[in-house]
Amino acid sequence: MEPQTQPAAIRIFVDADACPVKAEVYRVAERYGLKVFVVANSYMNMPRSDMIERVIVNDGPDAADHWIAERAGPSDIVITADIPLAGHCVRKGATVIGPTGKPFTDDSIGMALATRDLLTDLRSAGATTRGPPPLSRQDISRFLSALDLAVVRLQRKL
Repeated sequence: MEPQTQPAAIRIFVDADACPVKAEVYRVAERYGLKVFVVANSYMNMPRSDMIERVIVNDGPDAADHWIAERAGPSDIVITADIPLAGHCVRKGATVIGPTGKPFTDDSIGMALATRDLLTDLRSAGATTRGPPPLSRQDISRFLSALDLAVVRLQRKL
């Protein structure tokens, strides 16, 4: 008789240094009983919970991104605005959501990377570009809906 294997648990990885929706992630994770890894380059306050783990990485460039990218897989959700990290995680089969609720997919990641590279080139040529606008209530609502939908879809798969 073969041993039963447990289905992979859904985990949420948060690229936390500049993440404006951490409180929303904690609420959704608590509702579903999901483990959250809050990955940052420095200490940050967060709720005390056995289901929320603080991961402080060294100050090296993209250290938090590398930590997340090494661990994320098909049963995981990654919350990030970092497009290269999103691309890496999408290629590994993870569900990736930006803080505005916009999902990163195989179809959208190429355009997002191209836009990011274009803006980087414009800035290096001296052009002034604006950063992202502040998060609106609609963005937060869209994020909550996208995260909830991602959890439900992954639960159905597992």
